[in-house]
Amino acid sequence: MNQIELKSTGKQTLEDCPVYTVPEALEASKKYFGGDELAASVWVNKYALKDSFGRIYELTPDDMHRRMAKEIHRIELKYPNPLSEEEIYHLFKDFRYIVPQGGPMTGIGNPFQIASLSNCFVIGHDGPSDSYGGILKIDEEQIQLMKRRGGVGHDLSHIRPKGSPVMNSALTSTGVVPFMERYSNSTREVAQDGRRGALMLTISIKHPDAEAFIDAKLDGTKVTGANVSVKIDDEFMRAVKEGKPYVQQFPIDSPQPRVKKEIDARKLWKKIIHNAWKSAEPGVLFWDTILRESIPDCYADLGFRTVSTNPCGEIPLCPYDSCRLLAINLFSYVEKPFTEEAYFNWEKFKKHAQLALRIMDDIVDLELEKIDQIIAKIENDPEDWEIKEREFRLWHKIREKCIQGRRTGVGITAEGDMLAALGYRYGSDEAIDFSVQVHKTLALEAYRSSVKLAQERGAFPIYDAAREENNPFIKRLREVDSALYEAMRQHGRRNIALLTIAPTGTTSIMTQTTSGIEPVFLVSYKRRRKVNPNDKNVRVDFVDEVGDAWEEYHVFHHKFVDWLKVKGYDPEEVAKLPYEELEAIIKQSPYYKSTANDIDWVAKVKMQGAIQKWVDHSISVTVNIPEETSEEMVAKIYMTGWEVGCKGITVYREGSRSGVLVSDKKKKEDPQNAEFKNTNAPKRPKVLEADVIQFKNNDEDWVAVVGLLNGRPYEIFTGRAEDSFSILSQVSKGWVIKNRTEEGRSRYDFQYIDKDGYRVTIEGLSRTFNKEYWNYAKLISGVLRHGMPIEYVVDMVNDLHLNDESLNTWKNGVVRALKRYIPNGTVPADNQCPNCGDDALVYEEGCLNCKSCGMSKCS
Repeated sequence: MNQIELKSTGKQTLEDCPVYTVPEALEASKKYFGGDELAASVWVNKYALKDSFGRIYELTPDDMHRRMAKEIHRIELKYPNPLSEEEIYHLFKDFRYIVPQGGPMTGIGNPFQIASLSNCFVIGHDGPSDSYGGILKIDEEQIQLMKRRGGVGHDLSHIRPKGSPVMNSALTSTGVVPFMERYSNSTREVAQDGRRGALMLTISIKHPDAEAFIDAKLDGTKVTGANVSVKIDDEFMRAVKEGKPYVQQFPIDSPQPRVKKEIDARKLWKKIIHNAWKSAEPGVLFWDTILRESIPDCYADLGFRTVSTNPCGEIPLCPYDSCRLLAINLFSYVEKPFTEEAYFNWEKFKKHAQLALRIMDDIVDLELEKIDQIIAKIENDPEDWEIKEREFRLWHKIREKCIQGRRTGVGITAEGDMLAALGYRYGSDEAIDFSVQVHKTLALEAYRSSVKLAQERGAFPIYDAAREENNPFIKRLREVDSALYEAMRQHGRRNIALLTIAPTGTTSIMTQTTSGIEPVFLVSYKRRRKVNPNDKNVRVDFVDEVGDAWEEYHVFHHKFVDWLKVKGYDPEEVAKLPYEELEAIIKQSPYYKSTANDIDWVAKVKMQGAIQKWVDHSISVTVNIPEETSEEMVAKIYMTGWEVGCKGITVYREGSRSGVLVSDKKKKEDPQNAEFKNTNAPKRPKVLEADVIQFKNNDEDWVAVVGLLNGRPYEIFTGRAEDSFSILSQVSKGWVIKNRTEEGRSRYDFQYIDKDGYRVTIEGLSRTFNKEYWNYAKLISGVLRHGMPIEYVVDMVNDLHLNDESLNTWKNGVVRALKRYIPNGTVPADNQCPNCGDDALVYEEGCLNCKSCGMSKCS
């Protein structure tokens, strides 16, 4: 640990730092979050300071906020009029006002990781290059950035279309799709603290392979490690509206293209709409709007030409630029929320907006320190220079862009809760007008702060007022605040671009608010807990297949609980009410008809377009629509987005996409399943072949024995490896034999051939089960015997809501054992989380988020 990093912990040596266990941190953090287990789990697993051995050095988020405040204060001391450490800390405390997101939260003051603070990067070529060398260069750069925790985006418009001549043994190009798969596979290979990296692939609609790109993910089996978006220009949109043809070409920007073809714009548009309706991809980027509004593109000839976006689309970037993210919690500026006297504290908001930009600029300095550490590590690595040269040059390019532009990503969260707390209905004209005023104020104050910093610290090195004077965003600033504009012309600006609205999935879990500019997804979620039906004051709502009794109750959105308390309700009593009575209470609240599926979708797009006028980067948002929504409505949403000035649109139709891969519903009959197509289970032979699979149940080693009929799972037995199953730890295959006890009961024995060739028998595979394990194993074996396809068995097991933690981890082990028998590893679950197995996945802000465990594809 170097001197800077030791200072950030407030300790002299690493040995002075206290070390906590996971249970200690979870328990303390649960108290910190007022009993919120999900928020505590998210923080401990994702953001608590820990070393590579899993030792935890922070007990609660308060320790993290102190860590970040110390480091940012250290940077402040380099400049005039520094903020005090206490002032910075109180802005962070309790996630109330300013929340650095993702990379900054994890990496600031972290002595255990040599990783970037940037949330997202874009890479690419300085000029046209689609040679194998160029393609492999991008592949390696993508991996190098992902291993440092960054999400990556890059564009494929430079790759020659399928069938083009090439000067190698292939003779003709394969087109873009094989390289989409290559980059996707690379993403899936890179681990980032227990998760895979995030990737955005884009292509211009002008590219002759655009249609193949648009179709690449439709069946759900390809390009599974990347988001894909098509860059649509105004000419194409006009051709769609007017029913005119559109010309594709390669190279896409060449006045003398080598390839040229005329297409039916409406036909391709319908394909985009259909695919988005069916599978939620591709996303759409209105590229001319992005370039027209982009302030960095005023410096395109100096290397700031925007070419793609980050994985969730909120930051369009030039090659080798990056950005860090921070969110302002809008709910905290509502005084007396949910009352008749509620009002928005504009003065506090303006002050904090300026401080947020200042802190973001400090984080740019901290990022430069991190980049220097990365470069130093590369230099000192013992590898040959030939191996590490590309990574070395990559980080020097990123460092140069960071210095030249000092780009920041100031955003917000809790917009939906802010509006509800003020009594506005999300999506109404009044709510949209108020939101626009908030974002206009944020833009003005952030830019004001950047100008002040330019006076104190210097402008970003390539600032040139003349280059920017005709930029539409700069013009809007000038129209509403001419004094600010004149000060900017005189002193410059500290940062090339400042604002975004990024996904805040895990951030909003910790702020306990709605996410980004999204409405509340649901006001209440139904949960079950196991009960003893003989206990007093217990209501039994559900009895499962094995006779266990469950009580159903409601889990509420946090700020709805605040509303209940303000209105005099007891939240614990309301949670036990039947749905009809709960619905009557919800109707009285400002959240009624304001959930993601309630609001007018076109109105939401108009709101996005109106707010976009005051966000210099972009907005990550998802338009959630019901399953029965027509393709015509999706087309209307997209067209409206272009017309009102959105920079991008993502539509998610309920049920159109799952969190894991989904196979088509219509399948050719699997020969394996031919014997299982009737509803009667095939008679069990006395002897079944069997596989032995090892798994973990908490910290215990367990073994699963899977009996096979015609190569397909027919039954399953499990037990602890240290009990009578211990000998099976060294066995991979054998036979399950059905016998009878002296009392006439069924008994299942296991035989295998040992290393000396002797047949060994283990009697009574079921004898290590307690009652619950045995009952669930019988249930699983029953559906296997009756021919339920394996992927659906996996789905069913994942859907078991088990109150006992050991049962849950046992369940996860069984799932892993069964998944090996699915040919392509896919599981047909409409909204099942691949991390925790709960049916709790939602799409927000272009991201996949789990409402049960906090898993996020983007953060």
